[in-house]
Amino acid sequence: MKPLAQCRLYTFIDTACLGARQASDVARQLCDGGSDLIQLRAKGSTADEVCRLAEQILPILRQAGVGLVINDHWDVACKVGAELCHLGQEDFFDAGWTDSSQLLPAGPLLGLSTHAPAQALRALAARPAYIAIGPVYATATKPGAVPVTLDYARWAAANIPIPWFAIGGINWGNLEEVLKAGATRVCAVRAILNAPDPAEACRQFRQRMQVSC
Repeated sequence: MKPLAQCRLYTFIDTACLGARQASDVARQLCDGGSDLIQLRAKGSTADEVCRLAEQILPILRQAGVGLVINDHWDVACKVGAELCHLGQEDFFDAGWTDSSQLLPAGPLLGLSTHAPAQALRALAARPAYIAIGPVYATATKPGAVPVTLDYARWAAANIPIPWFAIGGINWGNLEEVLKAGATRVCAVRAILNAPDPAEACRQFRQRMQVSC
């Protein structure tokens, strides 16, 4: 994969949005469209099921030079050789970890979710490879989460020195205001997965982001 600092478009293979589609087919579409990172999110699936899905899509991503991010399952990320693992605040800190060095060099790079400036500062102290800022807007992906709004994105743009990605409810209609708030990297889930042509949706996101940057 390209260096994380050069990654801009972060997309997802979310089993809740696949329907009858095969994960491998969606992986090809996301890679063809220009995704830099693809997260495998399979809430409710067992570790073995996540592992099988990861093994199906990893060769596709490797051929395209796209980084694989495993959501939640650190052991799976290590087992399949994923480039990154994404954990929530509770998954990391409540497990007793305080620094990414406690996980490395045995495994992939670490990404952490954050929902407020205080969480971002705590996450930065743990030295992850990147952090996620969100949910910026209300999202069906996490229906109970309170939006952090663009104010948090503006704060992140002024205060976070490592790569960070805006996430949560970002779509073609609001992408412009997210970029104007200072985001240079975005995560898009349903706006791309539910598009008639996910590859073309990725291309449109990338083109708009390149203009902004």
